[in-house]
Amino acid sequence: MAGKIPDLDATLRAGTGKGAARQARRDGMVPGVVYGGGEEPQAINIPFNYLLTRLRKGGFMSTLQNLKIEGQDDVRVICRGVQRHVVKDLPVHIDLMRLKRTTRVKLMIPVEFLNEETSVGLKKGGVLTVVRNEVELEVLAGEIPESIVVDLAEVEIGDTISISGVTLPQGATPTVDRDFVICSVAAPRTMSSDDDEEGEDVAADEVPTTSDNAE
Repeated sequence: MAGKIPDLDATLRAGTGKGAARQARRDGMVPGVVYGGGEEPQAINIPFNYLLTRLRKGGFMSTLQNLKIEGQDDVRVICRGVQRHVVKDLPVHIDLMRLKRTTRVKLMIPVEFLNEETSVGLKKGGVLTVVRNEVELEVLAGEIPESIVVDLAEVEIGDTISISGVTLPQGATPTVDRDFVICSVAAPRTMSSDDDEEGEDVAADEVPTTSDNAE
């Protein structure tokens, strides 16, 4: 489960619209909007380098943030969108949504695979095939998990792990109403090739030969 809620520092932005947003960017800021929670939308700025560092750490979109604006009470928010420059891929705008701890939200949560080094099937030469690196879950805003954990220790060659076989964080539920696959451990290619060749040899042996005396 997520630990201490990280702070996200911001300042109020004077004015709205494209002109104010452009000025914010010239000043080394990323303009943004905070909305929801039964209150009016609020225009903010976040220092560009500060936000870029936070984004590069990963997990920003699925992390509950403690928004801090001088002169105002802290408020819990979650990022609902980051617009990026079409060429430079750098943040140019951010949308934040206010949340209560009891609010249920849908988020993409990364999947963490444990014990690959000691996995029974992988040690035998099996190949891990990851179908989903992340899963969308509905979770409480105050209990957002850092990841979904899949333990590979006892997984054998040929085994498939579905969402029903994974222990989810308390209160979290998948948004997809079916038992979808997370990963599987397949036989190594050499083993499959040998099996195919053996099958071809058996098939060839079973084909009757035509007698020279046959009419």
